[in-house]
Amino acid sequence: MNLPLSPVLVVDDELNMRRSLQTMLSDEGYGVRPAESAEAALRLLAQEEYMMVITDARLGGMNGYDFLRKIRSQWPDLPSLMITAYATPKLAVAAIKAGAMDYLAKPFAPEELLHAVARCAERHRLLRENATLRSRNREGFGLEKIIGESTKMRDLRQLIQTVAATDARVLVLGESGTGKELVAGAIHALSGRRAENYVRINCAAIPETLLESELFGHEKGAFTGAVKQKLGRVEEADGGTIFLDEIADMGKPLQAKLLRFLEDGSFTRVGGTEELRVNVRLIAATNRNIVQAIAAGEFREDLFHRLNVVQFNLPPLRERGDDILLLAGHFLTLFRAKMNKNATGFTPAAGQKLLTHRWPGNVRELRNVVERALILETGREIQPASLPDFLVESRLSVTTALGLAADESLDAALQRLEREMIQSALNQNDFSLTRAAELLKLTRHSLRYRMQRLNMKITAAEGGEPPAPTD
Repeated sequence: MNLPLSPVLVVDDELNMRRSLQTMLSDEGYGVRPAESAEAALRLLAQEEYMMVITDARLGGMNGYDFLRKIRSQWPDLPSLMITAYATPKLAVAAIKAGAMDYLAKPFAPEELLHAVARCAERHRLLRENATLRSRNREGFGLEKIIGESTKMRDLRQLIQTVAATDARVLVLGESGTGKELVAGAIHALSGRRAENYVRINCAAIPETLLESELFGHEKGAFTGAVKQKLGRVEEADGGTIFLDEIADMGKPLQAKLLRFLEDGSFTRVGGTEELRVNVRLIAATNRNIVQAIAAGEFREDLFHRLNVVQFNLPPLRERGDDILLLAGHFLTLFRAKMNKNATGFTPAAGQKLLTHRWPGNVRELRNVVERALILETGREIQPASLPDFLVESRLSVTTALGLAADESLDAALQRLEREMIQSALNQNDFSLTRAAELLKLTRHSLRYRMQRLNMKITAAEGGEPPAPTD
């Protein structure tokens, strides 16, 4: 995103100074609007958006200090820089109290002015980009985006509504593709911070050496390539919400710094010494088993307790029953409009194939499957042949199913594994009970009994087999 910068408003009652500043800034690519008085500048401010204001302390008519106070009361987010030939510590303090972001004494080096303007330009660019992103976020996140009518999903939406109204930290746990980012976005969209920034960082997608700088920012010269000061994402999120996805992939040294940040919102930019402070709500998420990560010494237990004020455990798609068909229908409607296709639903056999798959990739995998099926399908309904055979996915299901899930008993784990192995055998044999039983070294009757005990629904007529006689 590269939005154009608004112009700089230069206010000085000396014509030569106005021209000098205009030339200096124009040569660097900035737009400039000159004004000879504070009164003229206030009229311009009411007509156009500006990146920043540069003003002399002494002006004909309203002085620079009163002018800054006017700006602060009417345009509180507009940064300003004061220039004066009468530099004293007392006047510098007065300028800052009046609302100046910075203060330069005449004569000053052009580099000093340009550095201050560059800081404002970066801040202005971030504010404009964030305003655009906030608008998109309000459209892209909301409780209505969390689709599902299973008991677990109804409870999830209720918990989101309850927690969103607070400033409590939230830890979202769940497998990859279960919708952790949707939950975080919905919490922000329903919160009192919804008009402020919502900043997202994927901790696993940024190299460890750069993650601290991305999170907390850096000063000019902090490391090779740090040619200018950079604001951190926590500063962008000030007043709003920051979402740290895959937080269990964050290295231990940065975890310690995050722990300190969570105590009071204070931090220091990389290469800096000034302690800064922001007011943000933090939501974290991970698809890893957090208990195992702590036991392995990969994640700090004290950080876990800091983050774990309210915990969300998102159910995997395989545990959501008919939500699978509900989501499939939602994605079908979504892609049908984009592809100009005629398919309006799934045949019973196709629906059964969707219900019996384990979905190791969860909702993300289902979305891809529906998109693929719609590309291949030429009829009015999605046929089983347009769906994947799930052979590779089924093997992933069995290999990743080993081991106990959190708070899972041995009996429940064995039942889960048995169900997944039967589903895998059925998928590999086009839902033929006879061939699936042969693969599992069971009789057909034994397979039916096990499926009934596990509450697995499948008709013998699927997969090309004739229905069993009813007698």
